[in-house]
Amino acid sequence: MASAERFRPSVTVAAVIEQAGRCLLVEEHTPEGLRLNNPAGHLEPGETLVQAVVREVLEETARPFVPEALVGVYLARLPRGSDTVTYLRFAFHGRAGEPVAGRALDTGIVRTLWLTADELRASRPRHRSPLVWRCVQDYLQGRRYPLELLAAEPGFGADTPPR
Repeated sequence: MASAERFRPSVTVAAVIEQAGRCLLVEEHTPEGLRLNNPAGHLEPGETLVQAVVREVLEETARPFVPEALVGVYLARLPRGSDTVTYLRFAFHGRAGEPVAGRALDTGIVRTLWLTADELRASRPRHRSPLVWRCVQDYLQGRRYPLELLAAEPGFGADTPPR
């Protein structure tokens, strides 16, 4: 029987950025305290997935981001306070530029840091969700899919450049 309320998972994007054997993460305030996360956030109305990840990386790390591949698509039910939220996460790999001088990090982001895979694995109790390590693992295992997999109807997002 169909529910009267339509199911709507939270659509999020995340970036796996690796440079010289280290991955770029953010340390952020959450209701559970300080946690580590991939640069990530929610898809906003009118954005394509690629525009969303470019915007989120810039907001959370103050670095421009050029997506090169899709690492994976993840469906997860995660506890958030006394509730459970379903997330549909699109993780991208790409290159980040140098920090933009004078640009502040997004509200709630304390700092960025570069961690090796071993450091990241050891810090799993501090990850915001199991998806942090899962996305990095998939990247390290060589999972890369062409961005052309992600289609948007003509004109969708065209008038909404990344902020």
